[in-house]
Amino acid sequence: MAKLTYKDAGVDKEKGYEEVELIKQIVKKTHGSEVLADIGGFAGAFAPNLDGIKNPVLISGTDGVGTKIKLAMDMDKHDTVGIDCVAMCVNDIICQGARPLFFLDYIATGKLDPKKMADLVSGIADGCKDSDAALIGGETAEMPGIYKEEDYDLAGFAVGIADKEKIITGQNLKEGDIAIGLASSGVHSNGFSLVRAAMDQAGVSLEDKFDESQTIGEKLLTPTKIYVKDIEKLKENVEIKAISHITGGGLYENIPRVLADDLSVNFDLSKLDKDPIFEKIQEWGNIDTEEMYHTFNMGIGMVVFVDPSDEEKALEILGENSKTIGKVVKGSKDIKVNL
Repeated sequence: MAKLTYKDAGVDKEKGYEEVELIKQIVKKTHGSEVLADIGGFAGAFAPNLDGIKNPVLISGTDGVGTKIKLAMDMDKHDTVGIDCVAMCVNDIICQGARPLFFLDYIATGKLDPKKMADLVSGIADGCKDSDAALIGGETAEMPGIYKEEDYDLAGFAVGIADKEKIITGQNLKEGDIAIGLASSGVHSNGFSLVRAAMDQAGVSLEDKFDESQTIGEKLLTPTKIYVKDIEKLKENVEIKAISHITGGGLYENIPRVLADDLSVNFDLSKLDKDPIFEKIQEWGNIDTEEMYHTFNMGIGMVVFVDPSDEEKALEILGENSKTIGKVVKGSKDIKVNL
């Protein structure tokens, strides 16, 4: 009878040790004085700065990147989906007014490739730095038999902090308040199953040219925009009534989450510049316009609601990638979109 080792069963411990050494320096770049433990222990330790916070509340969120991962694998380009993973988590928790504190990642793969894993973690670290969050730990699981050798999946978990009295709930939202849209960086990390189906139907390849500077694959892998610094700056100067992260389901499904039962929002997107990637996807799949707006962000990655008296100031703070796109009205959580 053969003597089996863990390596014979498909799990290479030495590759795991190599990966840890590769990512240690990457991870440390996200650490500040609040981080109390180096990566490689059993847990991460974080002592948050509570200056100015009377009643601290921890706010958390978890998410993945969906089937956008498949594009990264097909293109053998793994250094951007980590940014997406961070963005999907931190963009959710800032909707409640949280300041991101730290992030943890989970990677599962069929066969451990330390360089590929280091690329993934490098992207996660980039996202954390853009969020002013520390990457304090994670897990890489080698799972032969569950995943194909070259395949992997990625998920993350973010924790933020807010003063209880300053948590953004939408309860102060009222008729007449203004909706300001913050531009997305593209498709972000939702709807990629439909994107891939549309590409297959049209016979479009990831290597085909999107424009003079990039391929379709490169365009689609554009990382999800992280809005942490925009929202932090706005919070310092303006009362934010509500924030909605526009993910899968678009405006139609995400805006009602911040509305009281007697409020609706009328949007006017007729003068909004359209990212041509959405026109391409619609063309490839012969997709109805209504289906597009019920699936994708369609160029709006986040919506913030402010009092009309704060509209001009908010737009000035948020800059050229922001625009007034709607108004709160009486109703029953109805979302009307003028295109």
